[in-house]
Amino acid sequence: MIFTLFTQRRNRNFLDAIFTTLNLIYHQTVYNLRNNDRNAVMGLLFTIAQTAIFVGFFALLYFVVGIRSSPIRGDFILFMMSGIFVFMTHVQTVAQVSGSYSVGGGLAKHGPMNAAVMIAAAALAVLYRQMLSGIVILGLYHLAVTPITFYFFPGCLAIFLLGWFGGVCVGLVFVGIRPWMPKAVGIMTQVYQRVNMIASGKMFVANSLPNFVLPWFSWNPLFHVVDQLRGYLFVNYTPQKTDYHYAIWVFIGLLMVGLLINFAARKYESLSWGAAQ
Repeated sequence: MIFTLFTQRRNRNFLDAIFTTLNLIYHQTVYNLRNNDRNAVMGLLFTIAQTAIFVGFFALLYFVVGIRSSPIRGDFILFMMSGIFVFMTHVQTVAQVSGSYSVGGGLAKHGPMNAAVMIAAAALAVLYRQMLSGIVILGLYHLAVTPITFYFFPGCLAIFLLGWFGGVCVGLVFVGIRPWMPKAVGIMTQVYQRVNMIASGKMFVANSLPNFVLPWFSWNPLFHVVDQLRGYLFVNYTPQKTDYHYAIWVFIGLLMVGLLINFAARKYESLSWGAAQ
């Protein structure tokens, strides 16, 4: 009986392996959600407050400048929230995925755990927090301020998930580079987040941009995601200068690059690399 405690569990078939992996991802996701905040409710309230403060800051900034109406015919606060929700989900997914796995980490030393489980759990934890935060904020705004409507909700949800998927792909590239230059990756992640504060286009409308300014933003797939989301959110807006297909192909390309880099990094990475950290 005692020897069974030291026996490694073996999967009997493919379905058993899938169930084991999903079970590991679930428990690691819960661990990630409770890692920073012992109380899950307080962690969620912090995420909600962070998003609400972000929206309030930009609303106050626009009112001080003198802009009191949405550039799209529709609710001004909903216009801002649409860009902020996608932006925060994307950049936070990049940050969490890029730091989710290290060969020297404590959890990585346990047999059942692997890089795929830890990366998937980090991404799902961000998605859970941001979706729940968005639902709570939109619900409170709908009940306390003014009723809101979505022109095509399935399209909004699909584009929102595309922005999250893009964060996973970018983060996968960073987590693959991290073993080779860990300090540089931390700087690159912060630079990526700061650049997307402007380059994501969350605070203006792509259709209103002059053609000579458009190339400064059109390279960024997140810019296309934010604009396409507003096309599904507002009945009076049709994106003319962005295409979600561009974002999909860029994210798939980053996913392939990230998988290749991670395959090489996992093959050659050694515990001794981090000895001097």
